[in-house]
Amino acid sequence: MKKPIVAAQLYSVRAFTAEAAEFPKTMAKIKKIGYDYAQVSGVQAKLTPAEIRQAMLDNGVEPIGAHIGLPIWMDDFKTAIDTCHGLGIEYAAIPWMNFKEHLSWTVADWKKLFRKFDQLASKALKEGVKLQYHNHDFEFNQVGIKNGKDGKSLLELMFDTTKTLQGEPDFGWVVRGGQEPVAWARRMKGRIDQVHLKDWSLIGGEFCLRALGQGRIDWPAIIKECRKSGTHTFIVEQDNCPATNDPFKSLSISREYVRGILG
Repeated sequence: MKKPIVAAQLYSVRAFTAEAAEFPKTMAKIKKIGYDYAQVSGVQAKLTPAEIRQAMLDNGVEPIGAHIGLPIWMDDFKTAIDTCHGLGIEYAAIPWMNFKEHLSWTVADWKKLFRKFDQLASKALKEGVKLQYHNHDFEFNQVGIKNGKDGKSLLELMFDTTKTLQGEPDFGWVVRGGQEPVAWARRMKGRIDQVHLKDWSLIGGEFCLRALGQGRIDWPAIIKECRKSGTHTFIVEQDNCPATNDPFKSLSISREYVRGILG
């Protein structure tokens, strides 16, 4: 397998993408701290996908994917695909679905939604885009429980129901959801070309996001299993940075840590 890619998730630096003139400077910082690739998400500046791509490339950062909201995929597929083509990316992820709005749903309801995800994935593939699903922790809620047993997590149900849809497991959230990350990397073999790396710890009993290697997660074991399962792109994300108060510093710490594992 060729050398893996380590990318930054731009959601981590969303506060530094508010203005069009600011965006190239932010990309230059991302490059300087060691990232040649980035996943597009949370960019607030009024830039077209093509303009985002050009600003990234001008500063030595290649876009390798994006997060595009579920409503766009469901209601405006052409815009979703045009965004991917404008960014020049092969991968795009559904970043979120609102679980709380569907607490009364049955297994059949969820399967219907997930079959729709797979239809979208097949349709996107014809346009040269591999559609992914990015999890949080709520996808490990059980559905279909009868008499205290026989339930499945939403994520299990999703990937048992679909064939074309790729996963983009966020292993920080996998662990937060009480799951074994190595087992999930193994279970999703062949369907996790790209994954998210996000660390955390408990500080004073409170959930706290941390730079990679400064939390509680066994990254060498996870990364090793991901490589066996076909992962070629490892995407570093930190939603907020309470320890450093500086997302660039946190991304830099994470990049150095991953470099020690992957080279």
